[in-house]
Amino acid sequence: MALLHRAELRPSKLELLVPWLPGRSWFAGEAGAEVTRVAAYRFDDPAGEVGVETLLVRAGDGPVLQVPLTYRGAPLDGADDFFVGLVEHSVLGRRWVYDACGDPVYPPLLAAAVLADAGQAEEYFEVDGKREVRPASMTLTGSRTGRPVPAGPVSAASAPAGPVDGGVTVVRVGDVELAVVRRPVPADVPTAGGLTGAWPGQDEPVLLAHAR
Repeated sequence: MALLHRAELRPSKLELLVPWLPGRSWFAGEAGAEVTRVAAYRFDDPAGEVGVETLLVRAGDGPVLQVPLTYRGAPLDGADDFFVGLVEHSVLGRRWVYDACGDPVYPPLLAAAVLADAGQAEEYFEVDGKREVRPASMTLTGSRTGRPVPAGPVSAASAPAGPVDGGVTVVRVGDVELAVVRRPVPADVPTAGGLTGAWPGQDEPVLLAHAR
């Protein structure tokens, strides 16, 4: 479960993405335009130290873009190429925000969702000592491949588009390659396993990630 805080962020996550997104090779939309949230889902960091959230956004009238992010309380060594920016969190203080594809916490969590249908984290607030669950903004469905979720070294790299027309970032964990679809659209799930999502207004599931 993911504990959320009723907090103010300066800049907001979406404001942080306005100057960052146009520099990505997979960006589509109007550079400098307002970035709006379409939906989102979270994974749980087993250590409870890193926030792991994937935003589905649009820049202006552009297509939906998938932006996995991690939130850390200190800089991540060796991840300068994946640094998105700094935000001031009114409860947690300064947070370093990274493209999750370059954060070692993310690939194993994505692998569990793609290969074992581990699902998304349930989000909740603490209200007067009680948990107040926030309804999910989208559904998430993975494959049940029967393949063990890999462990081992992780890495990330850009790659040509796979079975969908959209930019792809490949993350590796152990001996498994996972393609993160940056401009997700409806597509068949590869036999090796995939992760799909749907949200209000997008009833036909889109392919978010898949094993290669």
